[in-house]
Amino acid sequence: MKADVAVLGAGIVGTCVAIHLARRGRAVTLIDRGEAGGETSFGNAGLIQREGVAPYAFPRAFLKLARYGLNRSLDMRFGWSALPALAGPLARYWWHSRPSEYARIVRDYAQFIAHSVSEHAPLIEESGAGNLIARDGWIDVYRTRRAFEDEQAEAEDQRALGVEHRVLDAGELARLEPALAPVFVGAIHRTQPWTVRDPLALTQAYLRLFKSLGGSFRRGDGMTLREDGDGWQVQTDTGPLRAREVVVAMGPWSDNLMRGLGRRLPFFVKRGYHAHYRPRDGAEQRHAIHDEAGYVVAPMAAGLRLTTGAQFMRRDAPPDPAQVAACEAAARPAFPLGEQIAGSIWMGSRPCTPDMKPVIGPGHRRGLWLATGHAHHGLTLAAATGRLLAEMMTGETPFVDPAPYRMDRFR
Repeated sequence: MKADVAVLGAGIVGTCVAIHLARRGRAVTLIDRGEAGGETSFGNAGLIQREGVAPYAFPRAFLKLARYGLNRSLDMRFGWSALPALAGPLARYWWHSRPSEYARIVRDYAQFIAHSVSEHAPLIEESGAGNLIARDGWIDVYRTRRAFEDEQAEAEDQRALGVEHRVLDAGELARLEPALAPVFVGAIHRTQPWTVRDPLALTQAYLRLFKSLGGSFRRGDGMTLREDGDGWQVQTDTGPLRAREVVVAMGPWSDNLMRGLGRRLPFFVKRGYHAHYRPRDGAEQRHAIHDEAGYVVAPMAAGLRLTTGAQFMRRDAPPDPAQVAACEAAARPAFPLGEQIAGSIWMGSRPCTPDMKPVIGPGHRRGLWLATGHAHHGLTLAAATGRLLAEMMTGETPFVDPAPYRMDRFR
């Protein structure tokens, strides 16, 4: 079998890359070892975060670091056995989080994430996935007056980057979300983002769109990739596929593949969990809601999805259900969580880079391209990433400057 391009990884990012290449007349085969959207893209809060111009920085204040080090926070936890392997990337993450460097990263991020909703919009329409989308934003809620006031100031600063919001006092929050307990002093309504009620279904709708454009999907192991003359070859369930170019979009497994090709990416993973719950007493929660304590509760097709904060651990270490239990204990007094749906606990790994930006663009060998390392914003940036990489691969003028996301920024 032959193709112009093989895209390795059928998560939301790889599927969007495949769509944009197919639109430009490339014969594209999308390859994954499982179903489209079945790995990291499966488990998230369903947020297309237009407001997410400030990626998650590593804490630098000593007291906050100490609290995290003791694993007393819900939004960030450490597996100490993994720290020797993570020490190098985390040190670089800490370094890039210093104020002067972080300000530059935010500027790079803002010019890209500004296109998150607008690039998803046509794909959602063409794939017939509009029923999966809510277009009324999401909400940050605060338990302490100080955190509420600090976040209001930050939200005002972000207006200069095109980010809009509404400030809600406790009464306004209660009217907007009456199922919440009156434990929050206020909220910030992020009005621009869209939310997805079933992220897996969205990826699969995009896969159907890709196929309608003439693309093909094959099961196969991206780790079998090897150079083949002036192209590339990868094994699939229907035999070897040869392609002139290849895109690595394998999320947290991308670094494994790149090491085999002689180039190490400074990746680390943040693991995350979710579980689904039936709404208590038929209560309705209308928006995805982030609690300052460090978790999100989002209405999904399968029920209310509770998503945890980040866990710094080896990617393949056994799951730790204690993090779900801790978030559930904090959420139950405030949110309308009924019984947990059996078998709904899920764990996945986000591929992260020390400078918090994805890796998009050419690799270190001819015909090798990358679209990976999106951390918390894989869903958010997938459609924009697909367009950007396709424009680079086909010689078009990129709609945003790709320089901040190139692999060769890492030495």
